[in-house]
Amino acid sequence: MQGDRGRIIFIDDEAGLCEAARDWLGASGFAVRTFTDPVAALAGLDLPGCDCVVTDLRMPGVDGQQVLDALRLRDPDLPVVLLSGHADVPVAVAAMRTGAHDFLEKPYRAEHLVEVLDNAVALRRARRQARAGGPALLSERLEARLPGSSAQVRHLRQRVRALADLPVDLMLSGEPGTGRLALARCLHDLGRRARKPFVALDAHALSGPGAEAEIFGLDRGSGGAARAGRIEQASGGTLYIASVEALPLAFQARLMAVLREGEVMRGGALTPRPVDLRLIAGTGPDPARAMAEGRLRADLFHHLSAAALTLPPLRHRREDLAELLAACLHEAARRLGLPAPELRATDLDRLMAHDWPGNLPELRAEAQRLLLAPEPAPLPDPAPPLPERLAAIEAAMIASALAEAGGVAAQAAERLGLPRRTLNEKIARYGLRAE
Repeated sequence: MQGDRGRIIFIDDEAGLCEAARDWLGASGFAVRTFTDPVAALAGLDLPGCDCVVTDLRMPGVDGQQVLDALRLRDPDLPVVLLSGHADVPVAVAAMRTGAHDFLEKPYRAEHLVEVLDNAVALRRARRQARAGGPALLSERLEARLPGSSAQVRHLRQRVRALADLPVDLMLSGEPGTGRLALARCLHDLGRRARKPFVALDAHALSGPGAEAEIFGLDRGSGGAARAGRIEQASGGTLYIASVEALPLAFQARLMAVLREGEVMRGGALTPRPVDLRLIAGTGPDPARAMAEGRLRADLFHHLSAAALTLPPLRHRREDLAELLAACLHEAARRLGLPAPELRATDLDRLMAHDWPGNLPELRAEAQRLLLAPEPAPLPDPAPPLPERLAAIEAAMIASALAEAGGVAAQAAERLGLPRRTLNEKIARYGLRAE
C-alpha cells in the first residue's frame, strides 16, 4: 500500500524537482506531499503524521537551515534531510551538527534518496516506539548493556541517557579493561546515529608509513590507489579512537581540524572532503596528566572533556561483581555449550577479596576457568596495604641491624639512629629477639 514505506514532506522551490520526487517516491511506496514554499510547508505540516522532511538548503525567503531550526523546536525527533549544491556542502555538514539527519548533494541518485529515507523512517519509528515504552524501556535497554547496581554504574547510566542523542563529541576515560569500547558502542546504538557506521580504531595499533592513510585516507594523486580513511568511513556515524593520547601530535592536530571544520584532507590531496562524524575518544584514567605531559594536545583535551565519562575499575564497584560474574558465566557457557555452574559462597568470598587489576577481561577469564576446571586456580593475593608493607620493611631492617650487632640492642640502636627505648618497643612489637 502506498505510504507504508513512510510519509514524506518534500520542500524545494523548483517545481520540477518536486514533481519528479513525488513520482519516484510515490512509485517506491512512500506517501509524499511536496511544497515549493517553505513557509506554507511549515504552516501545513502535520507533525504526528510525518516520518521525514526533505528540504532544499538554498531557497529564497526561508532557507533549509531555518526550516531545520523551526522543526527542531517543534519536534526534535523528526528526521530532516537537506539537499545542497556542491558549494553548500560545508553548510550542510555544519547543519548536521545542529540536528539534520543527513544531506544529499545535488544532483543526487534517486536510489540514494530512497536509501536515506528508509533509514530516516526507521529511526523515526524506533523513536516513536521508544517514546511509547517510556523511560522504563530505555532503562531496560541500558541495564542490559551496562549491568550493575553500584552508585558508579547508576550514575554512568544516567549520563548515557543524557548524552547518547546529543550532537557532541565525548571522552571516555578509565583503566584498560573497564569497557570503554563497549560504552562507546552503547552511546552510538542509543543515539540518532545508530543506523550509520560505528568505526573503531586503536591508536596503539597505528605505526609505519600507512598510519596516515589509515586515519585520513589517501588520494590517488599521491601515487597510490585512492582509499577512504577511518574518518570518512565513519561519516554520518561515530568514530571511536581508543587511547587517543597515543596518536602522534601532528595527527591530533589534524583530527582537531576535522572536528572544527567538518572536512578531512586525504594524504596527497589538494582539496578537502566533507565529513560528518561524532568522535568518541577513549583515554587512560588520567587524561589531564597526559595533556600536562605533552602526550595529548590541550585543544583536543578541552574539546573532548566538555562531555566526559569515567569508567570505574572493578575494585571500586565490588557490589557488582556477583552480577557481572553471573553474566560472564552465562556468556561463556553459551559460547562453549556447557552448563553454567552454581556459584559457591567460597567462590564469591574469594572473588570479592581480589583487586581485579585486569578488570573485565580478567573476570571473563575467571568465568571460563570456573566452567572448565573442577577447582579454580587461586587468584593472586592482592598486595597488602601500604602500612603493612612499611612495617615489614622496618622489621627486616631492625633484624638486620641486630644481627650485625651480635644481638646487642644498644649497638643496633646506634646503627639505626634510634633511641634505645624506641628500638626496644619496636623489637617487642615485631617479635624480634635481642640480648
